[in-house]
Amino acid sequence: MNNKSHILSYSIDELKEKLLCICKKPFVVKQILRWIFVNHTIDFALMSNISKELRERLSDEFDYSLPSIIDVKVSKDKSKKILLKLHDESLIEMVFMPSDKKNTLCISSQVGCSRQCTFCATGRLGLKRDLKQEELLAQVLIAYGCFKDCSITNIVLMGMGEPLDNLENVMSFLKVMQAEDGFRFSGRRTTLSTCGIVPKIYELADSSIKMKLAVSLNSAIDEKRSLIMPVNEMYPLSELKAALLSFRKKTNYRITFEYVMIDDFNMGSEDIKALTKFCGDISCKVNLIKWNEVPSLPWKSPSDKKVEAFIEKLQKLPFAITYRKSRGVDIAGACGQLAGGVKYEVFF
Repeated sequence: MNNKSHILSYSIDELKEKLLCICKKPFVVKQILRWIFVNHTIDFALMSNISKELRERLSDEFDYSLPSIIDVKVSKDKSKKILLKLHDESLIEMVFMPSDKKNTLCISSQVGCSRQCTFCATGRLGLKRDLKQEELLAQVLIAYGCFKDCSITNIVLMGMGEPLDNLENVMSFLKVMQAEDGFRFSGRRTTLSTCGIVPKIYELADSSIKMKLAVSLNSAIDEKRSLIMPVNEMYPLSELKAALLSFRKKTNYRITFEYVMIDDFNMGSEDIKALTKFCGDISCKVNLIKWNEVPSLPWKSPSDKKVEAFIEKLQKLPFAITYRKSRGVDIAGACGQLAGGVKYEVFF
């Protein structure tokens, strides 16, 4: 068993201190940090401007292994879903979505998920464990290595898991991502998606870490939302809204509400009325997503005609409405379809 600490498990300040103890030279520490966070290389053998002796010492001191790439599926829309195997044989998925305007990396925060949203394949897995800081950062490094021809412009924590249920590791991950001597990745281009864990939203707001917040809403009617999202029983809409209003006061970014359109469920006149009341006094946008069907789950995706009619009615509302066409649907890489390589049939 490898008992060495991982090179990606430290905060930037901790890593600087650790490296300085080993090499004694601040400029060499900067060189090593540049290899990791600018050149995206953690294999010490490849750090050509570092002495061979120091490279061997670093290899003896740190674990620098990365998850194994088990499978890569490529969508007709050029999205790529990558299946990764972690050190304990756990499997997670991440998705890279290139486009003309931006290249988005969607990463996972947990192996599985405990929140059991009834329209989501990941929720059927249950929670296996949280991902550690180094496993979150490893996804980014792997993506930089795999997609050298496409710079990563946006990162979204929208893969497997509920990020706020793993908040400690997620916050330490974001600090390294945004640090001056880290990846220097902009908070404006980072989005965390949550089903609505109210106490953690307050904690996140007080952290001063910059990121955009997306909330999986899907209904502004308590009874309906509870039916598809058990979290609503614990944190109903009134409590969620209070937390979001508090969060909004402490950030420069408006909140995004993700609204998965489910046929014959959340696209009626009462749903529009409730959505208007819930969102009308929050600086926000509502991002509509057509439900991505998962075999054997008890929901149906609406027709394009129904989607168009719903969007037309929403255009009169006092906040921005966007319709996001799902990427990677044909490779089960779209929102709600990630299942860590597990075949859907095993759920039932």
